[in-house]
Amino acid sequence: MSFMKNCRVFGKWTLAALLLSTFWLAGCGTTEPRGQFSPLTEEQQAAVAVTPEPVVDLISKGEAITITLTDIPNIVPPIEERVKEDGTITLIENQTFVAEGKTRRQLETEIRERYVPKYYVNMSVSVKQQENTRFYFVGGEVRVPGRQVYISSMTVLKAIQSCGDFTDFANRRKVRLTRANGKIEIIDAKKALKNPSLDLAVFPGDSINVPRTILW
Repeated sequence: MSFMKNCRVFGKWTLAALLLSTFWLAGCGTTEPRGQFSPLTEEQQAAVAVTPEPVVDLISKGEAITITLTDIPNIVPPIEERVKEDGTITLIENQTFVAEGKTRRQLETEIRERYVPKYYVNMSVSVKQQENTRFYFVGGEVRVPGRQVYISSMTVLKAIQSCGDFTDFANRRKVRLTRANGKIEIIDAKKALKNPSLDLAVFPGDSINVPRTILW
């Protein structure tokens, strides 16, 4: 009896020792040194990646926009206005606003500040740019120059390709991009082809001109 009792006691201690050694080995296999961190997974890196700034479209001449005025005593139906050649629109109370070259948010703020509190105690303003009324222009040494409908995000090289690409006489190093607000930028299309970050975005109302190469 004493022998069997000793075997049972010995067996219990042996089992306990085996369990402790298993846990210790597992811990050594997974524990990292303090102060160090495992590298981020691809999903984690994507989650903390910096989101690029959104592309801002400026309102241009000839573009049709819808202005909705709410939170005022009288119900005003949505106003559809096409930006005139002088860049302006006219709203209620015969108020004229320069819309060309501004973002929707800028125009919304200006409209509200004009009416509140002079005409109304409060007002909410929403400006929406209508599709298929927005254009960009490509001229100079491209195969099919002219006005193009702005449908989605566009770059200088894509805009030129939409017009049949460069002619054989195009000066690709000095492509001229004139913004709707009058700002001028020069693009080297050869460098932009290799480095997409140099291929500037095109917005409605912008004009692209490809000069002719000077042959000596």
